[in-house]
Amino acid sequence: MSFEVRAGEMFGVIGPDGAGKTSTLRMICGLLSRSAGEIRLFGADPFTVRQVATSSIGYLSQRFSLYGDLTIDENIAFFARAHNVHDFAARRTRLLTLTGLEPFRARLADKLSGGMKQKLALACTLVHQPKMLVLDEPTTGVDPVSRREFWKLIAEFLSDGLTIILATPYLDEAERCGRVVLLNEGRVLALDTPSALQHAGQGLVLEVVVTPPRAALAALRPVLGNDAVQLFGDRLHAHVARAEDEAGIRRVLAHAGCAVAHVRRILPSLEDVFIERLAVSRRDQETGAVA
Repeated sequence: MSFEVRAGEMFGVIGPDGAGKTSTLRMICGLLSRSAGEIRLFGADPFTVRQVATSSIGYLSQRFSLYGDLTIDENIAFFARAHNVHDFAARRTRLLTLTGLEPFRARLADKLSGGMKQKLALACTLVHQPKMLVLDEPTTGVDPVSRREFWKLIAEFLSDGLTIILATPYLDEAERCGRVVLLNEGRVLALDTPSALQHAGQGLVLEVVVTPPRAALAALRPVLGNDAVQLFGDRLHAHVARAEDEAGIRRVLAHAGCAVAHVRRILPSLEDVFIERLAVSRRDQETGAVA
């Protein structure tokens, strides 16, 4: 694995559970020792020069790890003092205003909703004004409204010049990033801007609106391959080599008794790109094993 993060960008570390996202972030933060190679954070090794990591990084972990028996105000004060920040009152008030938590500053953390807990964790993470914010699956388990509000906050901090590294399994969140690295089992599948990855596919993606969709999925996978056909609600995305394959898809579905409403070529989503790159990686590994 090899990549660099540019100052002021939001960089996405994307992959399924077990891909190595959290391990990668923990190594960047100096919380986990690397097994090989080197890591440089603002010119220093974050694992051996801990002061660089603690002063430069704000780390928001997957789990809520603040103190439930402290109020919102007390939690922020605790983290400010832990980072040797003493004149933090104005900064705390600004963060509470930005996150919408100002009216609730006397409420215990245990009494907050999931979305409010994430906002409080973000405020605690930013109270010492780090140069870089590291987000490890920050919206897992958060309701859609709170998730949208959270991303509005992140966009505002990004516009202020904060560097952000985001790990997420959600491909729609990845599309917010300036660049992304796609990971699987600790290996890089691809690294580029979301737009460049979407336009760099080796084949085509056809959207198939068909009834019933699950029967259509079962009919197409033996023909195109399990990785080449995915179900998205009431429609399928089929990865094919050329546009002429549409006729074959229609024949298979007609033979299976499925009613096709339409088939059209679409720009692949990042999920489509990930599936394609994963299939290519698996083929390459199988070819190498045979050789």
